Amino acid sequence: MAGGLPLTRHAAGNRSSRPGTTQAASRWKALRMTEPRGRRELIVATAAQMFARKGIRSTTVREIADAVGVLSGSLYHYFSSKDEIVLEILTGFLDVIAARYRDVLAREQDAAQTLRAIVLASLQVARERPDATAIYQNELRYLRETPLYKEVQVAAGEVQRTWLGVIERGVADGSFRSDISPRVFHRLIRDAVWLSGRGQHPDAGYSTERLADAITSIFLDGFSARPRAGGAAPA
Repeated sequence: MAGGLPLTRHAAGNRSSRPGTTQAASRWKALRMTEPRGRRELIVATAAQMFARKGIRSTTVREIADAVGVLSGSLYHYFSSKDEIVLEILTGFLDVIAARYRDVLAREQDAAQTLRAIVLASLQVARERPDATAIYQNELRYLRETPLYKEVQVAAGEVQRTWLGVIERGVADGSFRSDISPRVFHRLIRDAVWLSGRGQHPDAGYSTERLADAITSIFLDGFSARPRAGGAAPA
């Protein structure tokens, strides 16, 4: 054990081999040289990619260990279970969202401006943390039903209350429609935001700011073309 850290699978199998002398060692070296640095952060980043692609329940600790390049037992030096890795990914994700939303609310803008700012903040987080975003969206039902994720459930509830507070404020001051339930409107715009953020490609022609404007405009103003003077719609 070098430097107090458990040996990697490759180092344990061949102490005399130099880094880079095998494909596996080269892969490990490349992973170590990329962000995020540090063994714990590497495990979290690798697991997040796998959870986003395969799902939490379908991903095993052995698969995560193999992808990172360590012995399965070595992961338990950093995390007591797979669930603890999930918790670190999602609590970090939700903490970032909550902080961005607090910044938005501190501006004390009107309801429509605040909603647009929340949409933008959400899209920015989705772009910065695509794997965590995918896990949060894909596994929402599982996370709600599993007692182990109570901390995630509480944090997710706070996020939801922020959205609902803004929507209900807009309904109360007359800037948003009152004939549609705020909870229904929230579910619709929330899914549009998170799915758009996950599926956004750099070459799609939309910056994050432009996409936030488009989503907000569609939900607040609609997609129908504005009528011309005299009431005739454009052909």
